[in-house]
Amino acid sequence: MDAEAREQVAHVEALLEAVEDDEPALEAVAAVVELYGEGLRRLVAGGIPPGALDDELVSHLLLLHDLHPLGLEERVRQGLDEVTPYLRSHGGDVELVAVEEGVARLRLSGSCDGCPSSSETMRLAIEDAVLRAAPELERVEAENVPSRRGHRSSSSARSAARRRRTAAPRGRRSVRCRSIK
Repeated sequence: MDAEAREQVAHVEALLEAVEDDEPALEAVAAVVELYGEGLRRLVAGGIPPGALDDELVSHLLLLHDLHPLGLEERVRQGLDEVTPYLRSHGGDVELVAVEEGVARLRLSGSCDGCPSSSETMRLAIEDAVLRAAPELERVEAENVPSRRGHRSSSSARSAARRRRTAAPRGRRSVRCRSIK
């Protein structure tokens, strides 16, 4: 995503934080989101233009309005496909075990399995790629990476912040573009 779009997303998030206790403001935001969602729904009714899903902002907007044509597991796999060449170049690999209840469970193998830097590798490379592809996930976990006691993963912290700050339009689950970096 380009820098201008990232700045716009950050600005919108800051504005939402400023009005999180103002019910009429949140209702207005939800109404605008719903209106724009209906416009987007009409726009893509004839099909999503080729290459549009490669744009992170467009992909997030489609997710926000339940219009994304790819399922959650497929998007998680695409995110993993982005980092697989990097992991393999370091003698490692990653496998998707399951996506359940907002959690993507992974298994690291090769030189990544049990390596002290595996958790850092996962956090920096794998987790970011997966959350960009599937921002509605609550967190990403690896079966064979020891957890750090007292450490709350960055995805859990971001998810908690998202739940606190995001107004869902009329009962619809909302997806923030918080994973855009």
